[in-house]
Amino acid sequence: MSDIIQHLPAIALRGTTILPDMIVHFDVSREKSIKAIEKAMVQDQKVFLITQKDPETEEPAQEDLYRIGTIAEIKQLVKTKKNLIQVLVEGEKRGELLRFDENSLYLEAEVALFEEEEEEPEGNVKEAMLRGIKELFVRYCNENPKLSKDLAGQILELEEVQKVIDQIAINLPMKYEDKQRILEAVSLEERYEVLGSILCNEIEIMQIRMDLNSKVKERVDKNQRDYILREQLKVIREELGDQDTLSEADQFKEQVAKLKASKEVKEKINREIERFKNAAGMQAEAGVIRSYIETLLSLPWDKVSRDNRNLKKAQKILEEDHYGLEKVKERIMEFLAVRTLTKKGESPILCLAGPPGTGKTSIARSVARALDKEYVRMSLGGVRDEAEIRGHRRTYIGAMPGRIANGLIQAGVKNPLMLLDEIDKVSSDYKGDTSSALLEVLDSEQNKKFRDHYVEIPLDLSEVLFIATANDLQTIPRPLLDRMEIIEISSYTQNEKEHIAKEHLIPKQMKAHGIKEGQLTISDEALKEIIAGYTKEAGVRGLERKLGEICRKTARRILEDKEETVCVDKENLESFLGRARYTYQMKNKTDEVGIVRGLAWTSVGGDTLQIEVNLMPGKGEFLLTGQLGDVMKESAQTGISYIRSVAGEYGIKPEFFQKHDLHIHIPEGAVPKDGPSAGITMATAMLSAITNTPVKANVAMTGEITLRGRVLPIGGLKEKLLAAKNAGMKKVLIPFENQADVEELDEEITGGMKIVPVKTMKEVLKHALA
Repeated sequence: MSDIIQHLPAIALRGTTILPDMIVHFDVSREKSIKAIEKAMVQDQKVFLITQKDPETEEPAQEDLYRIGTIAEIKQLVKTKKNLIQVLVEGEKRGELLRFDENSLYLEAEVALFEEEEEEPEGNVKEAMLRGIKELFVRYCNENPKLSKDLAGQILELEEVQKVIDQIAINLPMKYEDKQRILEAVSLEERYEVLGSILCNEIEIMQIRMDLNSKVKERVDKNQRDYILREQLKVIREELGDQDTLSEADQFKEQVAKLKASKEVKEKINREIERFKNAAGMQAEAGVIRSYIETLLSLPWDKVSRDNRNLKKAQKILEEDHYGLEKVKERIMEFLAVRTLTKKGESPILCLAGPPGTGKTSIARSVARALDKEYVRMSLGGVRDEAEIRGHRRTYIGAMPGRIANGLIQAGVKNPLMLLDEIDKVSSDYKGDTSSALLEVLDSEQNKKFRDHYVEIPLDLSEVLFIATANDLQTIPRPLLDRMEIIEISSYTQNEKEHIAKEHLIPKQMKAHGIKEGQLTISDEALKEIIAGYTKEAGVRGLERKLGEICRKTARRILEDKEETVCVDKENLESFLGRARYTYQMKNKTDEVGIVRGLAWTSVGGDTLQIEVNLMPGKGEFLLTGQLGDVMKESAQTGISYIRSVAGEYGIKPEFFQKHDLHIHIPEGAVPKDGPSAGITMATAMLSAITNTPVKANVAMTGEITLRGRVLPIGGLKEKLLAAKNAGMKKVLIPFENQADVEELDEEITGGMKIVPVKTMKEVLKHALA
């Protein structure tokens, strides 16, 4: 750098750098820059051009500019429009910016000039530099075909290192930062190194770009080739008539993309879709694969519905739908409370057990409504093939998924309420054990990965709320019963039946038969008579049928006789339903010898059994009549053995049993009777006949007897006590161990009767004999 310092008008350039010997034009729009050009034109047309570090800066200070710039001569000015001038300049020398004069209207720079360029290197150094820079330039030209060949030829013809370097720097398309680096390289050696570095970098970038372009081209070529082949294949398939298979496969692919399922499930379905594509032309195989894919796409793999967590709303729905059934409602509310607290909770497997018509199936539907769950009912009555539960293997013709998988498809979510109706009526044959197949379904440890033979992919049943119904728990295999939580639904009382009829059955039947509110009224006395005289059942199914019969006759009267309102009372009930069919066998009016009232459980509720014993001279024969089952016959044998063992205590002579015949009869001989709860009743009747002691007419009893006279517990106590109440009994003898069952019963059942727990036969006789 020389000691010569000049004061020149300066222009700050944005995004461009001008080198010495470079002729270039640029636009000027800033006011200060225009003033600087005007000042230069007045003087010697010299201007100092210096580049901004940040092109976005509007009013650059000294620190915003590079240190080295170019002194240039203005060759031409063209004013294109207001506040815009196009300037043509030629770079002359490098200069270093010392400072700006900030007081003037334009930028006035104090510039230190650089001395003239050093001389060309000589000898081998010059040749080495010349060959090196030209070689890099040739490589650059080979990689960049856009560069003018004439220009490249002219540069390569030059034999001076300085001119070659300057011409390459001037004519090469490069960023202004790179040109600034060349400008700041004052010595020839520095410029050689900087330009060589820039050329090497550009060559490498262009090579990488070419590699990427070739890869992209290869991929595009492959895609183009695949497209052409697919189009040809499509034409071939159209000729063969297989176009439907291809379009179906594409539809399946779209459905898989939208399916809520795990990666493994989607991979399995995609493999089957590929098989389906390849099976085009083989209609039978394609049909089988199509059915399988449609089944997999229909299953709700990860699709769930949101359960209701509002306990008050659930309680309200359960109360609206069913009268009574407190245990069931309480258990469902407990489940809902646990589910709300844990956010998930394992779904219990409930089994509602009770007589027909007590509302077990409708309870399940009501629970589904209370929990906002999808409801699926599956009837298992008469199912004997294991494949009904697990599905058929796909190797069989006509294979299909099992009922569980079909239930999930029907529900559309993986967490429905699934009702297994009549689970006590499944059976087995040579095709497999159905109840054993249900073990995996109802075991919370196994059903997380339930494997349907047809689906093959494990299904998650852990979020399904299973509710089973059964009439008789005795027929359910023990392992299956062990996996379920049993909720007993016993017979309805008279009062409960009245409430159910008023709140549910009558409105339901009126709506079903098109009868508007107010057109039919049924009095309370008539309703009681219908329940007592026209139905004999544990539930309310028969009662509903009788109410339906009344509604049908009412509809006819409204249309034929033009009656506006129909009132059914006790007096005109026969005109609607005919004569009463049932009467309760009331208690005997007087105490009698050898006649005892026993209590029995039947499938339609409780009933009383009048056991009669007659004593006749004979040879010690023992007769049993009235269609008694083996258990009752054995109870009678046990009873007579007990009586003979204590004969001395009641003054019975030993030879009495050899000289008299004993005949036990239970009326209604056409009705089969069996069960383990008539032991104490028959023993009391026999002892009454033998000792000629009357039995109290207002006492009923139930319980099994042992050879030593102990009284064993029985089942169905609620139904038996209901029967005793209906028969007008005042005292009922029950086994001592059944006391806990009595505590669970309502006052409505036990009110007006004295319930006496007994441990031994002596206590029974003490209360029963007059």
